[in-house]
Amino acid sequence: MRVFVDTSALFALLSSNDINHESAWGIWEGLLRDETPLLCSNYVVVEAATLVQRRIGMEALRAFRECVCPMMDVEWVDRATHDSAETALLTANRRSLSLVDCTSFIVMRRLGIARAFAFDVHFAEQDFMCLPEMRLHDR
Repeated sequence: MRVFVDTSALFALLSSNDINHESAWGIWEGLLRDETPLLCSNYVVVEAATLVQRRIGMEALRAFRECVCPMMDVEWVDRATHDSAETALLTANRRSLSLVDCTSFIVMRRLGIARAFAFDVHFAEQDFMCLPEMRLHDR
């Protein structure tokens, strides 16, 4: 069963200062060991790369590109998915929800992916199973 990988998990994986770093490594190693098919969108790749470059630096960005990205398939967002995500974002009317999040939810539903490797409560709010397990009261 495929797992969608979110920016929050990727950043936690690469940043030793992130509160979820150890948990992220444990989950990542388990997913790789079990040969779980991993997927993210090109929007997640761009968001994660930007965050890693700005907050951690170029060496971490190289590690992301050379060691992490090859472990995932990337689903490219088309115009219809982007437009649907924009509509969902504006309808939700929440500053904490991002266009990338909304795009991720649409991609996951379209591809029938129920599990997300994410430290972002928005995935649980959308009824996706999160790795690590997350409940809505965990905010």
